[in-house]
Amino acid sequence: MKLLKNIPVPTWLKNKYFLTALVFTVWLLFFDDRDIITTHFKYRNELKGLEQSRDYYLQQIDTTKKELEGLKQSPDKLEKYAREKYHMKKDNEDLFISPE
Repeated sequence: MKLLKNIPVPTWLKNKYFLTALVFTVWLLFFDDRDIITTHFKYRNELKGLEQSRDYYLQQIDTTKKELEGLKQSPDKLEKYAREKYHMKKDNEDLFISPE
C-alpha cells in the first residue's frame, strides 16, 4: 500500500468539479436515453429510410405523370385504362373478372 501513496496524482484528478463534469459527460455520451452516439445512428438510419421513400415516391410521381400524358393524348388508351383499372364496361357488354 505504501507504493500507491508514492505515485504522484495530478491535481486536476483531485478536483471534484472536474470529476463530476467528466462523469456527467460520460453519462450523456453513453448511458442516457438521449445519448449522442445511439441517437445519431438512429436518426441517420431514419434519414436514409426517408430519403429512399422520397426517391420511390418521386419515381412514382414521374411514372404517373407520363401515364397521364399518355392518357390525355389517346382516347383508346384512356378507354383501355378505364376498363383495366376500374372495370368499366359499355352498356351492352358483360364483364367477367378472373383472379390472377
